[in-house]
Amino acid sequence: MTPYSAPSRTEAADAPDEGLRRTLGVDRRRFLSTCTAVAAGAVAAPVFGAAPALAHDRDRDHGHGHGRGQVLVPPHKRGIILYTVRDATARDPLATDLPSGFREVFKQLARHGYRQVEFAGYRQHANAPGGADLESIEGAKLLRCWLDDHGLRAQGNHGFIPGSWPLTTADKDTFKKHLEIANILGMDHMGTGGDPTGSSYRADWDVAADKWNALGAIARREGIKLYTHNHDSAYGFLLDGGPLDDQGRPTRSSGIRKLEYFLKITDPRLVWLEMDIFWAHVAQYKFHTYTAHDGSTRKNVFDPAGLVARNNKRYPLFHAKDGVVSTTNGMGYDMVPFGTGVIDYTTFFSRVGQRNYHNPMVEDDNSPSATDPAQSLREAKISYDNMAALRKRRR
Repeated sequence: MTPYSAPSRTEAADAPDEGLRRTLGVDRRRFLSTCTAVAAGAVAAPVFGAAPALAHDRDRDHGHGHGRGQVLVPPHKRGIILYTVRDATARDPLATDLPSGFREVFKQLARHGYRQVEFAGYRQHANAPGGADLESIEGAKLLRCWLDDHGLRAQGNHGFIPGSWPLTTADKDTFKKHLEIANILGMDHMGTGGDPTGSSYRADWDVAADKWNALGAIARREGIKLYTHNHDSAYGFLLDGGPLDDQGRPTRSSGIRKLEYFLKITDPRLVWLEMDIFWAHVAQYKFHTYTAHDGSTRKNVFDPAGLVARNNKRYPLFHAKDGVVSTTNGMGYDMVPFGTGVIDYTTFFSRVGQRNYHNPMVEDDNSPSATDPAQSLREAKISYDNMAALRKRRR
């Protein structure tokens, strides 16, 4: 597969033809909106062409690792969610020499070697080019120019998913605006950082499935895959039987995990998932027994890689987040930069396979530091290098 490599702003403006559209890897509607943005030049900004080229030349390993085993995450699939470096995008460029705002952070991430990013909203410091709020059509066009300048591709966003159901007209309009933004940015996916519902009861998950199927149908018409990102609680056990509580709700389980039920009752053509591998391992630590309908305690240890392997095409994205063992915080792990913890990513990626389909996004909630402003981007480089070094073990 040829890695994504966008043309410069000048090339895009001068050659809006079918060949360029194919190079960008977008459909005609996305192509036209992007070229409009490029030609408009909403904010004057220099073209930084060297950084991604240097990064790409440095990392030409297309799969076999020069005899060291198959690369588990190909170069064009190595990404990062921008929440990891949220302090850098929010930094005042007038008060620091460190990279600040989206444009400069993109430049630095490309130098580290990243090819993909996932957004966590579209806000930055007000003094950065483009201003504070880029959650608009014009803001998306500007962001797309900067992504293209640095050879980066946007793969998703933790953004707006309507809370109301049935949908209000206002929520539907806002949702469609976010789909248009996603199309301008060239995203294949759009999602949220929250579970479909926080409930443990089947009836609430049925409602959530109806909602996500409906939203997924709207997204599909715009060429976008809608995904939900999940933390540990979604892998707890569904309460679906046994004695009722004083509100008439079941108190015991058949052993079905909530998200497994959601996978079963949602349309695989409309609803997708992003597994946060750290939180899935927290769930493995927390949710390993359940009380059956008859009152007996039963064991069922969660297998994150097994769930993905059984539903592989439902998981186009991952959060690649690492942890070290903790016996004091109730989660089993403390977060650390990718590759510096104990989660066995070599085994995980080897078991799920489909390495040219999945898009792992590095994440570390704790990378921003109040005392070390350079930490998050420095740790982003550590995480990239560790992801690039992953190789399938030889038998």
